[in-house]
Amino acid sequence: MANDSAHEQPPAPLTPPPSLPRQLARTRRFSLGTPGPSTVSADGRTVLFLRTRSGDDPASCLWTLDTATGAEHLLADPAALTADGGGPAGDDDLPEAERTRRERARVLTTGITAYATDATGLLAAFALHGTLWLADATTREVRPVPAAAGAYDPRPDPTGRRIAYVCAGALRVTGTDGGDDRALAEPEHPETAYGVTEHVAAESMHRTRAHWWSPDGTRLLVARVDERALRRLHLADPSDPARPPRTIRYPLAGTDNADVSLRLLGLDGSRTEVRWDRTAFEYLTAAGWDGHGPYAAVQSRDQRTVRTLAIDPSDGATRVLAERHDDHWVELVPGLPVRTADGALVDSADLGDTRHLTVDGEPVTPPGLQLHAVLAAEGGEVLFTASEEPTESHLWRWAPGQGAVRLSRPPGTHTGVQRAGTLVHTARTPGTTGPLTTVHRAGHPALPIASHAQTPVLTARPEPLRLGPRELRAALFLPTGHRPADGPLPVLLDPYGGPAATKVSAGGGWPDLVSQWFADQGFAVLVADGRGTPRRGPHWEKSVFADVATPVLDDQVEALHEAARTRPGLLDLDRVGIRGWSFGGFLAALAVLRRPDVFHAAVAGAAPTDHRLYDTHWKERFLGHPDRHPERYDACSLIPDAAGLRRPLLLIHGLVDDNVLPAHTLRLSAALLAAGRPHEVLPLGGTAHSPSDETVFENLLHHQLDFLRRSLGPA
Repeated sequence: MANDSAHEQPPAPLTPPPSLPRQLARTRRFSLGTPGPSTVSADGRTVLFLRTRSGDDPASCLWTLDTATGAEHLLADPAALTADGGGPAGDDDLPEAERTRRERARVLTTGITAYATDATGLLAAFALHGTLWLADATTREVRPVPAAAGAYDPRPDPTGRRIAYVCAGALRVTGTDGGDDRALAEPEHPETAYGVTEHVAAESMHRTRAHWWSPDGTRLLVARVDERALRRLHLADPSDPARPPRTIRYPLAGTDNADVSLRLLGLDGSRTEVRWDRTAFEYLTAAGWDGHGPYAAVQSRDQRTVRTLAIDPSDGATRVLAERHDDHWVELVPGLPVRTADGALVDSADLGDTRHLTVDGEPVTPPGLQLHAVLAAEGGEVLFTASEEPTESHLWRWAPGQGAVRLSRPPGTHTGVQRAGTLVHTARTPGTTGPLTTVHRAGHPALPIASHAQTPVLTARPEPLRLGPRELRAALFLPTGHRPADGPLPVLLDPYGGPAATKVSAGGGWPDLVSQWFADQGFAVLVADGRGTPRRGPHWEKSVFADVATPVLDDQVEALHEAARTRPGLLDLDRVGIRGWSFGGFLAALAVLRRPDVFHAAVAGAAPTDHRLYDTHWKERFLGHPDRHPERYDACSLIPDAAGLRRPLLLIHGLVDDNVLPAHTLRLSAALLAAGRPHEVLPLGGTAHSPSDETVFENLLHHQLDFLRRSLGPA
């Protein structure tokens, strides 16, 4: 008998697991494979949602889930649709805000990145490579709809007969059968557009849409954006000299904003301008059209006053439904304003040190419960997120006669959508590797929506802390397996620290994994949320008004010293580094420039070094108009501090960053060079605000680690 052993193949070598930095890049920070944005049908029996096929597949598909059986169905697969037609289309003709939104979305996913439905919730429209598609969740038919090439932001009318979409700055409408495609409004100038959001709306107002159907599907409320008054900025990538510079319109702090107005457009060709005092209230922060008519919210340039307006659909006249005022700024809450079925106005109010949910001007949530966002208003009920503890966010429901009731129980961060008695609940809780999404319907067992996300190659082990008299929320990460006898550790502060987000979260997330990865390289990593960060009440948030530098830096110093005091012998205060990105990068550079007695090295990524180079709505909220308050901008700029640098500083910036412009880092570097202060600059060719290339992302973290080891000594 022949010996077959000679023909046996040797076992394939085992593939080592990827490093965390590469896994973070490959999984788009573990977002791939997780259920994404979802909607519920009008009868509550079907959930539509986006999800990629696996934890490293970036192409997002449209899925359905039957709430009676839990069965999932792949409704629309972009790979199959592209194979059937609708090839790639460029973004060159898109308005700047939409092009920017698309480029940032691609950092996370490709494929079907957004969709909208009719009133039944079963007819979904989406754009793929500029082609308009319609998916029917009942028949499971998915078909292209004849429309102008380059379509985006399609939205079916509530009756399901027509789709409004934007193309080349025009607001167009077509029948769901592909008939009668026409423009309702076309741009009068190359720098005007209908149905698109301007830069500041998308960046800092939570307004991501600019056209809204009437309930009967015969008219639309449409935003018109005129960017002719904006400054021209020219962005070039030196790593690609053959590519011409990209010219954008950008509202630098202290300069003109886009001129934003509203039009009522009828399918019969009628066109009516909505009238309000646009000189006094130049920001359009929200709009909509419900059963009580069209409405809008507008804000003054100094952001201290917001008015909610009812719009008369017959002539465009407006009347004030509510007005809010704040001596610092009126905080815009996502999802507001909105109206209940009986017409009650749902909004927010900062009373004392609590951000309340209000109904017809009356607070309906208790003191100490901080409102985060409104997720849905159906009938007389309101679904919202709020919490008493800033490291958590919980689901709540308010209804007349019942008051506010908390729906989520475990500590963590919770969100969801609700319709017709069906709740889609997404939770991040301690000890889990990612978000868990479940569907709850009365009389039915809870149904999970499967997640295909990868399991991280390491486990984050944050120790939650409350530090100092302000009870700063913080988390301490130590090397896996660290023992007290191992001696003191070099310290790495890893904050964001700014008004946009908290980083210390009971629900965890990918930032915790990065902090743990640095800890496992031999550091004690401390993350702290100081003054100015959200979810801790109006007084806390607005304590950075007129000064976004001093209180923010002071709180990082206090967190460090308090952590060392409560953990004697653990932290080596002679070797303290700090790293951060965006506002966190500003904070890191600020730390070594102004407190070199505390911080011994810094990594500053995409840092806004001169706040005059950022946009109007975001920077003027905290620092006011630079022509009236130049001293605030000067005091918070890093450029005047350049001559005082005496600690190692690594500056990193993507050369095509259109959020924090590369000029921020280049100007600080030039000032440092002029002052004879040594520093390092790492330019990232072809990279925007957030690196997405796997190799760049992975090696960028290793480069930071190498810099910190060189600067602080081996861990």
